[in-house]
Amino acid sequence: MAAAAPSNPSQIIRVSEREWEPMSATIKLKTLWSDTASKRRAQLTRFEPGATLPMHRHVGDELLYVIEGSISDESGTTAAGSVGYRPNGCVHSVASKTGATVFAIITGGIETASEIGAAPRSQTIVLSDLAWTDAMPGVRQKPIWHDKETKRRAMLVRFDAGAKLPLHRHVGDELIFIIEGSNADESGEVMTGDMNFRPNGCVHTVTSRNGATVLGLVTGGVEMLG
Repeated sequence: MAAAAPSNPSQIIRVSEREWEPMSATIKLKTLWSDTASKRRAQLTRFEPGATLPMHRHVGDELLYVIEGSISDESGTTAAGSVGYRPNGCVHSVASKTGATVFAIITGGIETASEIGAAPRSQTIVLSDLAWTDAMPGVRQKPIWHDKETKRRAMLVRFDAGAKLPLHRHVGDELIFIIEGSNADESGEVMTGDMNFRPNGCVHTVTSRNGATVLGLVTGGVEMLG
């Protein structure tokens, strides 16, 4: 009999258990996950009303979801429920007039800058403007962003109550953030406001007892096993 495939289980990240760290007098963050090899990290950032980040250049990119409040830069405002994307080389400053809580997945780092010049601009993606598409029974999704070169893509996924993703293997990894509801796999239940990391080779099923809305950033793809 062939050996069972290694499960390489997912990792549940309880965001409420992470400590806030000061970034400035008016901005604090929680480091949630990082991967040294790919220079990626996930963090939660809290902007107090009136907080500002001085002009800087992104060395690598950033994809963020505004949980509450809003943030603004020279390209416009990203409000609660919308996604912002800062491409590699983007130069901007950031401010939050009323305060904001932001979930972000960042590749690389930042460096100081004094002018925008011809640098690429940030982009705001209003998720309510995107149409749902059926992925499988009980599961819908909104494709948000796709980078063909790195095989990364972001999506919003909606699980109906009782929905199930059958057994599958991740070829590449996936980070998810639960916006509302919960879902579960063999590692346990991931609640609203928490994260789950599915490493390369992770084999699992996913269920949602009461329904869920999930932001996912996927590198690679999946192989269905069941």
